[in-house]
Amino acid sequence: MKVNKLILSALVGASLIGAAGIASARELVMGLIPAENNEEMIKTFEPMRAYLEKKTGQKVKVFTATDYAGVIEAMKKKRVDVAWFGPLSYYLAEQEAGAEAFAVGIREGSDSHTYKSIIVAPCGNGVNSIMDLKGKSVAFVDPASTSGGLMPTYMVKQATGQMPQDFFGKFTYAGSHDAAELAVKNKTVDAAADNDITYPKMLAKGLITKESNCIIAESSPLPGSPLVYRGDLPKSLKGKIRDAILNAHKEIKVAGYGNLSHYVAIGPKDYQVVRDMVKELGLKKEQLK
Repeated sequence: MKVNKLILSALVGASLIGAAGIASARELVMGLIPAENNEEMIKTFEPMRAYLEKKTGQKVKVFTATDYAGVIEAMKKKRVDVAWFGPLSYYLAEQEAGAEAFAVGIREGSDSHTYKSIIVAPCGNGVNSIMDLKGKSVAFVDPASTSGGLMPTYMVKQATGQMPQDFFGKFTYAGSHDAAELAVKNKTVDAAADNDITYPKMLAKGLITKESNCIIAESSPLPGSPLVYRGDLPKSLKGKIRDAILNAHKEIKVAGYGNLSHYVAIGPKDYQVVRDMVKELGLKKEQLK
């Protein structure tokens, strides 16, 4: 009996050690929300992926989805370990997948990580403010986008007393920030929501002009898009990931949403403004997907 117990204990111990070895050897998966074209996002984050692989000693793979909800769901199902989210998609991942914000990028030439939501429309078409969009065709980005969904909804409600779907004549989601801008340029819609990160990038590339896409409204500052990890990852692994990201600028040109100089530490409390907006607008989780 004692011999059998010893054998059983040894087998269980070996099994646990083997499982731990498999867990530690498993590749890390980094999820990216489709704020812009997926191929471009993957290309932008490649230096960070390779750097993180080097620093953690684990293979790092990039995961993208056709919408924001896809990345949140992947983290919920433990198919994504680290992710780049917008503030609102982070809030949803926090609720559904135990996500923890740990770092945010600082924009070049600034000491701030904040950005703004904007609404654009073609110049000279009689649309100069949110009030001029009554009955018009308008595209936002995604229900789970902060600058392309939540904040413009808040802006419309503040300006008109109505929700976008009630105030606009036709209300759609373009799927990404660049798609929303191009819908305005191509006159598929009368106006669209975006932010002050994608807008100047598209101007610089000649994809839009200040005449085809005039800014008619802008928001107050929003907290920047955070890097997050699953809360149930091993503490030592989270520490490796966090330290690697916070020191990345010392070895590589850091990548992220917009032109960044480096990353700084951030925490859940820094995103309370997002939680407050969701509550004030009376939005349910199912309405943000």
